[in-house]
Amino acid sequence: MSLSEKQRSEIMDWILDNIRAHPNDIASLAQSRYHLSRITINKYLQKLIAEKKLQGEGNTRNRTYILLPAAVFEKTYAITQDLAEDRVWRNDILPLMTGQNENILRICEFGFSEILNNAIDHSEGKTVTVKIELFPDQVAVLIRDDGIGIFNKIAKEYHLDDPYTAILELSKGKLTTQPENHTGEGIFFTSRMFDRFSILSHKLTFGSAEKVDTLIEDDKEIEGTLVVMQISPSSARTTRQVFDEYSEVDRGFDKTVVPVSLVKYGNENLVSRSQAKRMLSRLEKFKVVMLDFVEINEIGRAFADETFRVFANAHPTMKLIPINTTDSVKNLIDEIVKNNASEN
Repeated sequence: MSLSEKQRSEIMDWILDNIRAHPNDIASLAQSRYHLSRITINKYLQKLIAEKKLQGEGNTRNRTYILLPAAVFEKTYAITQDLAEDRVWRNDILPLMTGQNENILRICEFGFSEILNNAIDHSEGKTVTVKIELFPDQVAVLIRDDGIGIFNKIAKEYHLDDPYTAILELSKGKLTTQPENHTGEGIFFTSRMFDRFSILSHKLTFGSAEKVDTLIEDDKEIEGTLVVMQISPSSARTTRQVFDEYSEVDRGFDKTVVPVSLVKYGNENLVSRSQAKRMLSRLEKFKVVMLDFVEINEIGRAFADETFRVFANAHPTMKLIPINTTDSVKNLIDEIVKNNASEN
């Protein structure tokens, strides 16, 4: 049975939409979904390769397919007083983004401007490289400088023990090494506007996806700072939605989320008051604090007491909200909160 042009187009669009998740078995999956022969599916794959939408690697049995960008822009700029993020966006990036939905344009402009400005003002580098990749399923924005490295910069300016503590502080928001010129809100909001957001510097990667923050340590060292921002062109998210989620009209940016897992060093447990104090540092800047206990199975009584009794009593107008807790963590928190209430 001959397929219509619309049906063929649907099959190829489905392949493009699913190739990232199934680079090795996309052919067999397409066969099952559309009840077509392997030969027919391979014809569509070859057509996508000919159109430079896919790249195939390996032999027939171990064939792997890689999604190729429809458009790419890459340029390195000297970091000088004349480099301005708005001009780079307007002159070099915006023409490439023709056809993107308005909400995607606004998100990309916000993230691009914030991160490039950070590189210009804070990196202490000499150059910054901008790369934009437009895929059928993703807009990717990459910005890399050759400076001191963002985690080392923050640790140095705030006299922190190490870059791990710098990442914890960065995740909270309202952190800047130039408070007279910056609010420190840009990275926080940018990380929540994009589907995936990562900062790589030296051997550490701080990432955020689906509102979950992670820290990864790798043997591979990256000089300077690389920021990667990715969003689906079909996303309905808007900058206003993200601002409203973490802001009040009369108070501005007053709500944050703290990934509790970033408090840990390696495999240590969260048991001490000093660990809690490190987690709670600077949180007095916010009215609502959500403590995200993802990947935390248990906490010690001293850690919980310092957080939900001592700190809570010292900041009675602040809302401390634990989220994603295990039963063990929740029961301990509930016990301390209940006992504290009865004492007061």
